[in-house]
Amino acid sequence: MFVFSLIAGVFASTALAQSSDPNANYTLGTNGSSSPFTPYTIKAQNITATLIPYGARLTSLLVPDNAGKLQDVVVGYDDPHQYLIDSETNHTFFGAIVGRYANRIKNGTFTIDGATYQIPENENKGHDTLHGGTIGYDQRNWTVVSHSDDSVTFGFLDNALEGFPGSVYTEATFTVTSARTGAYGQLQPRLTTRTVSTALNEDTPIMLANHIYWNVNAFKAPTILNDTLWMPYADRFIDIDNIEVPTGNLSTVESYPPLDFTAPKTIGRDIYDSHLAGFNSTGYDNAFILDRPRYTGEESSNFPVISYWSTTTGIKMDVSTNQQGLQVYSCIGQNGTIPVKQSQQQRNQGDAGAASHVNKFGCIVFETQDWIDGINNPEWGRSAWQIYGPSTGPAVNYATYDFSTV
Repeated sequence: MFVFSLIAGVFASTALAQSSDPNANYTLGTNGSSSPFTPYTIKAQNITATLIPYGARLTSLLVPDNAGKLQDVVVGYDDPHQYLIDSETNHTFFGAIVGRYANRIKNGTFTIDGATYQIPENENKGHDTLHGGTIGYDQRNWTVVSHSDDSVTFGFLDNALEGFPGSVYTEATFTVTSARTGAYGQLQPRLTTRTVSTALNEDTPIMLANHIYWNVNAFKAPTILNDTLWMPYADRFIDIDNIEVPTGNLSTVESYPPLDFTAPKTIGRDIYDSHLAGFNSTGYDNAFILDRPRYTGEESSNFPVISYWSTTTGIKMDVSTNQQGLQVYSCIGQNGTIPVKQSQQQRNQGDAGAASHVNKFGCIVFETQDWIDGINNPEWGRSAWQIYGPSTGPAVNYATYDFSTV
């Protein structure tokens, strides 16, 4: 195991943060590479993950299906350099960490302690900010702080980038293990993700999220519409306008059944009746509120808030997190122009109906995060979970992804 000192990581990240050049000032990783596109692979029993420093990005995750064959359940590219091209063209955010503030900020502005800040409005012709601004954390070159057989940690120092106040140092750790889960306590593959963001000198909004695109049928079907989703504690959602910015109102899924996943149902059952995902859109791109059971604790992370499975592969993913919100995106914007990874297409040879491209509704994103644009809706009382400073604790986003078969 190789570990950089925290101080070295901070100084290296400082250099990275000042440039959008993906090859600028990159700190040597544990394999001696000077490229932010060098893959780092971590392994445990029945699970293998590959990541790159560009965006602290998960590029592949192999887990077994119900026949014992490994399948890649993460959308992306085999060639790591393709992620840079993606950032400059489609800008899908495939597999990256997004920040300093994930999701949308109305008008690209917010006020803290009487001071108003303006950050780049990079979406909807300048009406809001998406995922941290023009050059968010997904396009930054993170430093490899630590790498072992089963874990990798990336570090990044954000010195008031994109107009946000103050400096924030973040470490993002990805770990693969075998954990005892399920009714019978079997050893099952687990991916654990953790970001710890410390505001060093000023109060500032912090809300990071993993932006991983999932497909547990491993593209053996054209879409995920026949896959099943269950979000037992997603009783409420945040109302949005036609550019997906919160209106300030909160609604119940009982009042809008297409968004009700509190009991298991196939993703496609009501998707064509769901029209709350922006202007003239059909599908899911919605911010849910997690109302955990009484006495469990509002940040409890020891039971699943998402269960997502496919009868095609038998792969089931259970997600637990300390976050109190979820953004769910059903790949409305994908249109069949991005090829499925060649490595996964090879695994799917001979499977009738397998997808060669990432189609509309061909994947799904679960962003574990706090409430979207909470910094501009003080009536929700989210400041303690979204505004951090040198006198507060760090912002911690923790999630586990447990894999089994059904």
